[in-house]
Amino acid sequence: MEKADHIKFRSTPNLHWPSSRTRRVLWTGVILLCSTFLTLSLLVRKTRILLPVSPNGTISFDNYSLIINGQRVFLHSGEFHPFRLPVVPLWLDIIQKAKAAGLNSLSIYTHMGLLNPAPGVIDMDGWRSLEPLYTAAVHEGLWLVMRPGPYINAEVSAGGLGHWVTSEVPGHLRSNESAWKSAWIPYMQAFADATAPWQVTRGGPVVAVQIDNEYWQDESTSQYFQDVKDLLKARGIDVPLTYNDARPGKNFINGTGAADIYGLDSYPQRFDCSNPSTWNPIRTNYHDYHMEANPSQPWYIPEFQAGSFDAWGPNSPGYDGCYDLTNPAFMSVFNLQLWSSNAKMINYYMFFGGTSWGGLPFPGVYTSYDYGAAVQENRILTRKYDELKRQALFIRSSPEFYKTQWIADSSTGLNVLSDPRVFATLLSNPDTGADFYVLRQAKANSTSTLHFKMNITSDPATVASLALEGRESKVVVTNYHYGHNLASIIHYSTAQIYFAGTISGRDVILFFGKTGQQYEVLLPKHLGGWLLILPGTQGLVTIWDDRDHLVLYADEATVATFWAPLLSAPSPTPFANFWSIGTNETILLGGPYLVRSASLSPSLELDLIGDLKEGVRLILIGPPKLRMVRWNGIDVIPDLTLSGQELEKLPVGTFVGKLSARLTQKNMGFDLPKLGPWRYRDSLPEIQPGFVDTEWAVANRTGTNIPFKMKYGDGRVLYGCDYGFCENTVLWRGHFIGSTQTTSVNLSINGGEAFAASIWLNDVFLGTAYGNSTNNLNIIEETDEIYTFPSSSIRIAEDNVITILQDNMGMDESEDEGLGPDASRSPRGVRGFKLNDGTFGEWKVQGKIGGYNGYPDKHRGILNEGGLFAERLGWHLPGYDTRTSAWVSRDNLSLNVAGVGFFVCEVELDVPEYLDSPMSVVFREPFGQPFRALLFVNGWMMGKRVGNLGPQSRFPVPQGILDYKGKNTIAVAVWAMENQSILPEVELVVDAVIDGGVPGGVRVDQQGWVSSGRYVS
Repeated sequence: MEKADHIKFRSTPNLHWPSSRTRRVLWTGVILLCSTFLTLSLLVRKTRILLPVSPNGTISFDNYSLIINGQRVFLHSGEFHPFRLPVVPLWLDIIQKAKAAGLNSLSIYTHMGLLNPAPGVIDMDGWRSLEPLYTAAVHEGLWLVMRPGPYINAEVSAGGLGHWVTSEVPGHLRSNESAWKSAWIPYMQAFADATAPWQVTRGGPVVAVQIDNEYWQDESTSQYFQDVKDLLKARGIDVPLTYNDARPGKNFINGTGAADIYGLDSYPQRFDCSNPSTWNPIRTNYHDYHMEANPSQPWYIPEFQAGSFDAWGPNSPGYDGCYDLTNPAFMSVFNLQLWSSNAKMINYYMFFGGTSWGGLPFPGVYTSYDYGAAVQENRILTRKYDELKRQALFIRSSPEFYKTQWIADSSTGLNVLSDPRVFATLLSNPDTGADFYVLRQAKANSTSTLHFKMNITSDPATVASLALEGRESKVVVTNYHYGHNLASIIHYSTAQIYFAGTISGRDVILFFGKTGQQYEVLLPKHLGGWLLILPGTQGLVTIWDDRDHLVLYADEATVATFWAPLLSAPSPTPFANFWSIGTNETILLGGPYLVRSASLSPSLELDLIGDLKEGVRLILIGPPKLRMVRWNGIDVIPDLTLSGQELEKLPVGTFVGKLSARLTQKNMGFDLPKLGPWRYRDSLPEIQPGFVDTEWAVANRTGTNIPFKMKYGDGRVLYGCDYGFCENTVLWRGHFIGSTQTTSVNLSINGGEAFAASIWLNDVFLGTAYGNSTNNLNIIEETDEIYTFPSSSIRIAEDNVITILQDNMGMDESEDEGLGPDASRSPRGVRGFKLNDGTFGEWKVQGKIGGYNGYPDKHRGILNEGGLFAERLGWHLPGYDTRTSAWVSRDNLSLNVAGVGFFVCEVELDVPEYLDSPMSVVFREPFGQPFRALLFVNGWMMGKRVGNLGPQSRFPVPQGILDYKGKNTIAVAVWAMENQSILPEVELVVDAVIDGGVPGGVRVDQQGWVSSGRYVS
């Protein structure tokens, strides 16, 4: 707590705070002084009534918002893709962090390709199951908007379609054609059957289901959407069906296939993370568009930019640049501008990005999908999380904001500001008279600070002085009601509201602001009247404190350390833990890194669950007669180091204790082993004499559903997907009889943006074809080159083999033009082949063992493995015996010639169970070496390092993939792409040491090596 020297009542401008023991007496005098000249009026508001909750809820909507169980809900959501975090216990971590930030919902993509890996095959086991997600959301009290596609985009290969669809389904994808319909029906039926019992109408968390993703409306697509709608409804889905338009196209609002609620996606900063300080103009037409497009529905933004993906390339900035592009200042200006358009359903894309492991990513992105989000890929909180929490708790605290009318803005006649360089929008609640002025600078890219006056329409009317920094936005409220007492009203405030509500029967409001600015608050006369908060005010300051009311102020940084957890319901009644629908009971906690939950027993014992990065002072504003406070099951000892003056400055009912982190980053409490020594074995026997490929697939198809035709050859189609090999590494072997006239081969190879393919004649290296991406510029996804045979490399009148090792970077997403949805049918493979003299005989192809239907690793799923010899035999899996004589010991990961080496080591971890210690595998070698490396951790392909392209060198690996209490198999497939020495350097690092983590811990469920189905020569 800090002194309140910077808090003054405006009626006494020369007032200075005396000692704290006389503070309440002074306040009484000030109240009397203010009351002599202020006439204050209270607006009568509608009292919020909590209706009895039945086991089955209700959901509807009007032109303002969703209405759940008879109560208005501002759907305030963050995007989360569980498939990008394939550790089910950690889903709870993301859900709890979203709830703690003040959000009330998550938006969830499901992935057809993972759940429907082959025709007629549905796999919803393990981490692909939806039930654990639904169960956790109900328990924690978080709504879900489900987005099953079947096309989802999401920077995933083929936009999430099953890879088998891209080659085996004729006709046009995402259309009303019968072949496509037969393909998607089993997946959508399985999704609907798994989801219907978990809708809000049956006591679950699901409040909406989205149809497909960012499409256009015509006769064919309309019928496709209608077919999806009909199926969902026939299988029991009765919550609103939604749609997200990629741009203001008014698609699927009316007519066949129309959604119940239309939404518009918005990415105002686009995706140039290399220039994060460059801001695009603010879009001001969203309200007008809503009024034109769907005025009878809530204004819904299914995806609002909360980060950006990053591209391959040496000058790509990495996700630090994407974080800066959408930093807290961006959130302040652009998020609040979205509020000013009267949106009441908002989803921020992404809240947590996660990892595009294995073959998940489309070619435009690398393994990390951190997205510069509020929660990093390694689940660590950022300053963006703090800003999100400041915004979300205001919305959670302000039910009057859930129903507002857009009145005007500075471009349509709103004239309340003295400076035209400031832009204002007015929203007003038609029932209570509460007004919300959203202010920002008219020029988004301005970095100057403006000082101006504002005419406040309140009773009494007044003129307020304000400041607005460059790239800052704020909400000025008037006639704002809070708590349960009709007398709890803020006549106006230029300070921001962090929390407003009732704690233990007392109405509490917590204002905040920037340290360098001045703020004005007009309170009712019984709370002190006109208040002036001077620049320099820091820490938590008590403004008013009595039996019925508590008014607080804190600076922006201090308020970010406070949490407002809901008090968990004592009995598990339906919707008990959903804010406003179930419970409204909460407390305020300052200090911890994260507060996950709070529960209060009938005997007034408070149990808090949360995380610490370091020891902190706990400030608890809650029930005044607590018998006990526990933190993670341990009694919290009162902080006896506080002076008497400090104690007197705390609000009534405040408990102050000390929380100690048992271990920290400086004192981890466990040893982190070095990686190595390594067991090594060659993983490219395909180029050695005598290699037999008789079990490989014969590549002899002469037709394809892929719309990209072969460029040249002899009529055979050499596209991997046509033979069941779409993802990751694929090998091709073309046989021919050599002659003295055969001196070269012409190959056109397609692998997608940033791909590579190395070519050998027999065992002689011919070269590598390099795809490219330079931060999404100079993109090369296909090469066409002639490879000359070195002298004496060809075997005359004998069988010769061209071996191609190709890295498939994933399938493209749909296009807005050109091929449209059929662009996902990417021609990955060999698009042209010819010898300068002679012809090819048999072509063979091998990718992931088993292809679509017979892959053996059902635990990790279809996208985890590729066609490397090591992967086909399972060398990357825990339990594979590397102690045989075929393996040799190595101290490092070096290779001296073009080829593939496979390196395996074991490391044992013993991390205390009460720690959440995110870890990463980091490649330390200098940039530019011509190699690719696949990182496997306990069998999971968790990273693709491209040494000559970048940018990613750090690969987070979540607990649950890593076994924190046992042995771990770390494997690296190193692909040297030239005949020169390369030396990748890797180490395991700890990203953070956090005392706490997911309650109940993280269970490791890994499948080890088995011989069945593994070997293909």
